[in-house]
Amino acid sequence: MAEQQTAIIDVLVVGAGPAGATVAIEAASAGRSVIIIDEQKAAGGQVWRAKSPAILSAPPTPESRAGDDLRQRLSTSEAVCLFDHRVWQIQPVDDGWMVALTGSKGPKTITAQTVVLATGAQERIFPVPGWTLPGVIGLAAATALMKGQMILPGQRVAVAGVGPLLPFVAHEIHRQGGEVAFVADLNGFADWSKRIPQMLRRPDLALRGAGWLARLRAAGIPLLYRHGIRNITGDGKVERVEVGPVDDQWKPADTKATRSFDVDAVCLGHGLAPATEATRMLNCRHHHDPALGGWHVTTDDLGRTSIAGIYACGDGAGILGAAAAPVRGRNTALAVLADLTDKARPPHSSATGNLRSVSAFGRAMTSLAIPRDGILDQITPETIVCRCEGLTRADVEAGITSGGISPNALKSDTRCGMGPCGGRFCQETAAMLTARLTGRRVEDIGLPTGRPPLRPLAIEVVASDFDYDELPIPAPAPL
Repeated sequence: MAEQQTAIIDVLVVGAGPAGATVAIEAASAGRSVIIIDEQKAAGGQVWRAKSPAILSAPPTPESRAGDDLRQRLSTSEAVCLFDHRVWQIQPVDDGWMVALTGSKGPKTITAQTVVLATGAQERIFPVPGWTLPGVIGLAAATALMKGQMILPGQRVAVAGVGPLLPFVAHEIHRQGGEVAFVADLNGFADWSKRIPQMLRRPDLALRGAGWLARLRAAGIPLLYRHGIRNITGDGKVERVEVGPVDDQWKPADTKATRSFDVDAVCLGHGLAPATEATRMLNCRHHHDPALGGWHVTTDDLGRTSIAGIYACGDGAGILGAAAAPVRGRNTALAVLADLTDKARPPHSSATGNLRSVSAFGRAMTSLAIPRDGILDQITPETIVCRCEGLTRADVEAGITSGGISPNALKSDTRCGMGPCGGRFCQETAAMLTARLTGRRVEDIGLPTGRPPLRPLAIEVVASDFDYDELPIPAPAPL
């Protein structure tokens, strides 16, 4: 039986990254009862991730210092922190919102007047032949592994995809003693050059990135612009990767110019997308904006969604980067506190004046990862698209041509997106394939309906304890 918290709290925050933790700190400092929940063992999110106890002596970075400061401020606040807990359902009740979660001590439910969703982003990876082999890891996953544990994804690693994690992951592998076979960037050098004015709004970050690239070049590591992975091969594990040039739409080009490398791991990623599972489950309004990572929950400037009592901030409300997250958290805290006291809404200009400045760098990085249609041409008919259900591109396209032209219809016809990942890996690829085959835009394809549980659960979490002797026995049915 789930443990139920009898007192109704004022603010429940889901996600303890820099945005969510800032909301919790601000609301608690204003005297509100606050609970903050996160799946990780400590606050900080992905960018400000806490180090494991085994590597606390490792040299600090600007991100680790910022994370340590955030964790210290959160620990000294009056907010109650439930780490290593997973929220799996949120539903309206008379007194506000009932949130169901599970952790090391079993399931529990909490009722809150307001819920702030700071669920962050999820990694976007477009399939390539062989991407399901052991040894292929996402760029964001590799980042978490090296930041939190100082564990290398492999000894000789191919790094490929788009976005700022490319040079970071390659640099970290090299710095920590691994070998980088090459870095393949689907973007060209000109694509990066166009973003220099925006990147210089954060000269500290721009200089760090330039330093990573300089050290990679000095080490003789091939930096292959306008290149992408063609296939990954090996006997039960990654052993070899083929890379070749792409055109300005990321479509594979000039098959005679491909190169092969022996590797034991591949770090692959194509940017970030807002995590929308919870907001979709709550039927919040969503909007598609490629410049913000694609589909994201619609909010006002202070994080209010279309559902009263539900707020969203951080990258789950559009990818703007870690630097913007604390500002977005403070803005949302202003809205929550004003709404709880029925005070006049704070003026948007006073709350959001700094957001444009701090988000300029993040917007530039997000724009580098806007998917281009040619990336679909790297997916062969035999390539797995939906890993959970083992569906190939040919399977998915057969479902589309037979009438599965919406995410829900495609689910029903093929089970694409119905596995444990809930469509997080295949949803965007399936939508782009649908758009191409039907001649529509990706934003016209829509989103799948959100349903609980938000994450896979053990059956005992949702199955209640009961006594057979107390079960009501219905009267016999008439013959």
